[in-house]
Parts: sequence; structure tokens; C-alpha cells
Amino acid sequence: MFRAARPSVQNPPIAGLTVVAWPGGVSSSRTQAAAARRLKLTLRAFVVEDKVSIRENLIEALAELAGIETVGVASSEKAAVAWLAHEANSWDLAIVDLILEPGGSGFGVLNACRNRKPGQTMVVLTGAANADVRRQCEALGCDRVFDKSIETDALMSYCQDLAEAAGR
Repeated sequence: MFRAARPSVQNPPIAGLTVVAWPGGVSSSRTQAAAARRLKLTLRAFVVEDKVSIRENLIEALAELAGIETVGVASSEKAAVAWLAHEANSWDLAIVDLILEPGGSGFGVLNACRNRKPGQTMVVLTGAANADVRRQCEALGCDRVFDKSIETDALMSYCQDLAEAAGR
């Protein structure tokens, strides 16, 4: 789902220009330079996801594709709210799943983030992203909602844009 792609270098068509083939596209040395600058910028993410494989793939993709460092993780509402309440924990981006381990919900995590600092972004990545859920998330101050089944690329693009904007 969130596998970071590995590039393969192709023969350059123009002297001095390296072309890299990524699954789904081709990138020039200029694009690579922009990506390298982006990877030097580090936003701090807090990831709330109870499925270990999804969480690990998301963390890897955030780092490799957007240069975002994951500084905290939680698999339950209780653990997430506790992490957010600790003053030493600092984050720029919270990515929250709504359906968590039994007895908890991402809505409680969103509620705990309602009074977040300016510049902190809160997004939802869920398998239950219908219109009602999107409205509920918006009412709790969520910046964006992404559906796990069809919008993972959009989430990564959004995170890359956040990382680039942080570097300006």
C-alpha cells in the first residue's frame, strides 16, 4: 500500500541530465534535486494506526517520499490521547485512523487535537470515509480526510506539499 518506490537510472538522453524511472513515472535530475531538498526538511508526524503493517508502511513512505520523521505512534485512543497530552511531545502532522483497537476511536483523538497549536495539521486516514464521517471529522477540526482504499496517493501528495511548504 505505502511501499516506497525504488528508482532505476536510465541512460541519459541529454548530456548532464540524469533520468530516473520510478514506478508510474520518470524523474529528471532537477526533480531529484527538489526531492533531495524536500528530504532535508523534517516535519514531525504522530501516527495513530492500530494495524502494524499499515503503520510501518506509512511511516516508511512518509520518510522516504516526503522527508517526514515520525516522532510518535499509537494504536489506541487511550495511548494517543496520553501521548498528545505529554508536554515533551511535539508534532507538526497527526495522521489518525478512525477505527482503532477495541474500546477506542479516532474521533476521541481528533477531539484531543482540537486546541492544537497554529501550524499543526491533523488528517484522517480511514477505511470509512463516507460523507457523514468527513463532516464529523471537519466539525472536529480535521484538515483533510483520506480513504485508505483509494486515496493513499493523495495523502502522500498532501504530505509532500506540507513538507515543501514548511521549507519556504
